[in-house]
Amino acid sequence: MKLLLDTDIGSDIDDAVCLAYLLAQPACELLGITTVSGEPVRRAALASALCRVAGKEIPIYPGAADPLLVTQRQPHAPQADKLAHWPHAAHFPTGQAVEFLRTTIRAHPGEVTLLTIGPLTNIALLFSIDPEIPHLLKQLVMMCGVFTNRRAGVGPLEWNALLDPHATAIVYRAPVRVHRSVGLDVTTQVTLPADAVRQRFQHPLLRPVLDFAEVWFTHQDHITFHDPLAAVTLFDATVCSFTRGRVEVELQSARLGGFTAWTPDAAGLHEVALAVDADRFFTHYFATVEAHP
Repeated sequence: MKLLLDTDIGSDIDDAVCLAYLLAQPACELLGITTVSGEPVRRAALASALCRVAGKEIPIYPGAADPLLVTQRQPHAPQADKLAHWPHAAHFPTGQAVEFLRTTIRAHPGEVTLLTIGPLTNIALLFSIDPEIPHLLKQLVMMCGVFTNRRAGVGPLEWNALLDPHATAIVYRAPVRVHRSVGLDVTTQVTLPADAVRQRFQHPLLRPVLDFAEVWFTHQDHITFHDPLAAVTLFDATVCSFTRGRVEVELQSARLGGFTAWTPDAAGLHEVALAVDADRFFTHYFATVEAHP
């Protein structure tokens, strides 16, 4: 599977957990990585550190540092404080992330899966600059949103959706042939406490992830595998079940900007994950990473 990854690695630890999986997944041809949100160059360096451990040369492009219109709520990449422990590239091509995505997708029409696990700023810019790109993707899979048993003002908002609500709205309007969301409805069911993470993250590919996770554990006592779950659905179709419908994104309310309102509709454009087999997910994830040489 030809895949492009757009990530805000360096904030929540699950981005690094996800990238480690993709680097270990033998069925994944990772064409490139773009970073998004505050300190995108430091985020690129974190991605580079994992690629170095995996023994892979993957193009990495720092992308947009700030949301389209709203104030930045994620200005820093705190896990980058651990970079001194791990070899990584020091220089990256700047100002070219969106063009890299555009030319890569155009070079492989109908073949590229775009996996987004951060705020959607880069992708909204991509779709706005080249409106044909959504038609050229094989599929768009996002860790984004929360969909079931909700009405406006009730329940949590999802971080990726709310960090850049205008970008989120642009991307959900895009006419991609397969447009899938893996949201909090299912990701919150795949968690491990910090002690279990320390025990299980012993494979060489997971050692830098565990080091980065120690920054995360200073204010959290567990990991929720939001982003890895989205990635695993690409390679094991039975881990999550998806239901088709329509997603609309709230933009009028400052307090609720990024709210994802989902309506079931068999003819709808969007597929959202509504159920997960957590045991199957963990079995698949660790079997894949631990098989990496």
